[in-house]
Amino acid sequence: MRKFDLIVIGGGSGLNVASQAARKGLSVALIEPGPLGGTCLNRGCIPSKMLIETAEVAETIKRAGSFNIRAEIKDVDFPGIIARTMDFIDEEAAGIEEAVKANPKYTLFKNFAHFTGPKKLMVGDEEIEGEKIVIAAGTRPSVPSIPGLDKTAFHSSDTIFRLPKLPAHVVFIGGGYISCEMASFFGSLGSEITVIDRGELLVSNEDEEIAAKFTEVFSSQYRVVKNATVKQVAGPPPGEEGEVTVTVEVSGQAQEIKGDILFVAAGRVPNTDTLKCDQAGFKLTEKGYLEVNEYLETSVPGVWALGDIVGKAPFKHGANWEAKHVILNALEDKKTAVDYRVMPHAIYSSPQVAGVGMREQDLKEKKIEYTVGKYPYIKTGMGKALQDEDGFVKILADLKTRKILGAHILGTDSSVLIHELVVALAAAGGDLDAIKNSIHIHPSLSEVVQRAVNAINFEGPAPEEGKTLMERTTEQRV
Repeated sequence: MRKFDLIVIGGGSGLNVASQAARKGLSVALIEPGPLGGTCLNRGCIPSKMLIETAEVAETIKRAGSFNIRAEIKDVDFPGIIARTMDFIDEEAAGIEEAVKANPKYTLFKNFAHFTGPKKLMVGDEEIEGEKIVIAAGTRPSVPSIPGLDKTAFHSSDTIFRLPKLPAHVVFIGGGYISCEMASFFGSLGSEITVIDRGELLVSNEDEEIAAKFTEVFSSQYRVVKNATVKQVAGPPPGEEGEVTVTVEVSGQAQEIKGDILFVAAGRVPNTDTLKCDQAGFKLTEKGYLEVNEYLETSVPGVWALGDIVGKAPFKHGANWEAKHVILNALEDKKTAVDYRVMPHAIYSSPQVAGVGMREQDLKEKKIEYTVGKYPYIKTGMGKALQDEDGFVKILADLKTRKILGAHILGTDSSVLIHELVVALAAAGGDLDAIKNSIHIHPSLSEVVQRAVNAINFEGPAPEEGKTLMERTTEQRV
C-alpha cells in the first residue's frame, strides 16, 4: 500500500491545498476522476458566465430601440457560441492536468475513490493511505423522484453546456439561481422558456423583497408556473431527442407543458455517499454533508474538508476561502477558525441579483431590531442613463449599533456593486460612515449604494411589512 503525506480528494479548490503541500516538499496524492479544475471551471461558474455574457450582448441589441438605435439579431451561431466557451474550458482543464503531472511531488489518480478506513482509500484497484487527508469532492445535481424522469432524457448543469443546437423551447424544473441563469441565456438567444417552481417566489433563498421583485421582472419576460407540483414526466429515453411533456398540478388543476429540452435543477447532493464516508466513521449532517468544526476538521483526526461537500458556503469563492483556512490549519499549524459572516454571492441572470449578510426575514426570525435604507437605480444619473427601472439597493442596519447587517441588490451590475458593501463589512466592521464619507464619482452607478445608506432612518421603527418600494424609500434628487 502506497502512503502519502497528503491525499486531496477533488481537483477544484482542493488544488489550492495540494499545491501548497507540494511547495513544502510533501508527497501529494490527488484524486480526480474528471477534468481538473472542479465544478466551477468545467460545469459551473466559468462556462455559465461566458455564455451569459453572450446573452447580455443579445439583450443589449434587443434594447437598442429604447436608446433610439435600430438594431436586430440576424443570426445566432449557437454551435460557435458553445465551441468558443467549451474549447476554452477544455484547454484550461488540460493545462492544469499537465502542470500536475509535470510536478514530481504529485501522484494523480484519474479514478473514482471510496474510503476503506478513516485514512485509507480504494482508488480504482489500488488502496492508498494518507498521513493527512483533505476532502474536497463537491456535490452533484440532485435527481428528484418524479414519475417517468428516470426513463426520460433530461439535462442538468453537468450536461447543458454541450448542446449541439439552440433548443426551441426549454422547460425548467426548479426556480433557483441555476435555472434562472440558464433561462436568461437561452431566452436571450431566442428559445421559448418555461420555468416550473413549487413555490410562490423564484430564487427563494434571497431576501424576500428581492425575490419578489425578481419574480415579477422575470415573469414579465418568460413563462413562470408557480406553486406547481410536478406529477409526471414523459418523453424520449435518455440519450435520445424528442418532445418532452411535463404534467403539473396547480391549485388542483392538471396541465401539460411541452418542450424539446427538459432541464432539471432541483438542488444538489453531497458526494459523501459515493465516497462511503459514513462507513469510514465520518460524522455527517442531517442532509448528508460532512460535519466539520470551525477549523474545517472532520470527526476523523487528521482529515479536513472544504467546499460544497461541507455545505456551508456553496460558492467557488467560498471554497477558496475555506481552502485558505485548511492550508493554515492542516499545513501551517496556525489554527484559524473560518469566519463566514461576510460571504457575498451573486446571480448572473436578467436581472442580476447580489447579496451579503443577513436577509430581512432572518432579522425578523431572530427578533433583531433593524431599519432599512433603500434607493432605486432610476433616481440616479447613471441609473437613468441605463434605463434600469427595476433595480434597487437595500441595506439592513442594526437600530442599536447602527452597523450594516446585510445588503441586497437587484439590477444592472449588482454583482459588482455588492463589493462596496462587502468591504464595508469586512474592513470597516459594517460602519455606515465608511460609505457615507467616501466620495463617489458622479454620475456612477455606485452612487445608488451611498444613497441607500443615506436613506437609512434610525429614528423610526423598522419598516412595516407590505410597504412598497417607493413608500419605503427616502426621496432624493438625482
